[in-house]
Amino acid sequence: MKLADMRNETSLKIAPYLSWMALMLLLPGTAWAYGLRACVAGLFLAAFFAWGRRLPSPSPKAVASGVVAGLFVLFLWVWPERFELYRKLFILGQKAAEPSGSPYDPAVCGWALTIAKLIGSAFIIAPAEELFFRSFLYRWIQGAADNEAFGRRFDASAFFWTVALFALEHDRWLAGAMAGAIYGILAIRTGLASAIIAHATTNLALGAYVIMRGEWAFW
Repeated sequence: MKLADMRNETSLKIAPYLSWMALMLLLPGTAWAYGLRACVAGLFLAAFFAWGRRLPSPSPKAVASGVVAGLFVLFLWVWPERFELYRKLFILGQKAAEPSGSPYDPAVCGWALTIAKLIGSAFIIAPAEELFFRSFLYRWIQGAADNEAFGRRFDASAFFWTVALFALEHDRWLAGAMAGAIYGILAIRTGLASAIIAHATTNLALGAYVIMRGEWAFW
């Protein structure tokens, strides 16, 4: 691949996540702002899948592994919060899983924006994060951002730093670290597409859980 092509590939790969983070810093924490972030990042994500390097299609086993791993991450994300000590030690700001007058509650923002939050979480930010952390960042730390083969090679240092940075992105940092480790192992063993499926499964199932139970603090 030519240098210019490699730079274009990298730009397409990181643009969805970077645009999402930039707008998160610039816009207020409201439901409509989330919808705007999702639209912008979604356009960049569509550009990657239209013009970037095509991801290998996952096998049925890889798809099943992704779904099972995604549901396991959901369990690790939700279940420990029944324990007060866990909430005090492993959630920044001690944000408990209780109703909190969330801006994403349909009683506050309407169902259209609540569904936009669900779709954005599962089908935009999940693949955007996987492209950035498990594809670009993991190989960039290895010094091989242009080499797809390095994404399937275990490198302890790159794996640790990717997991750590992914964890720090979340207020539930311990759950984020466990999720990052699981998605990372999945990306190495079965491919990036399987990690994307796992992450999307987690976020979709978590969103459904939040909406059905009204535990808006998870959002």
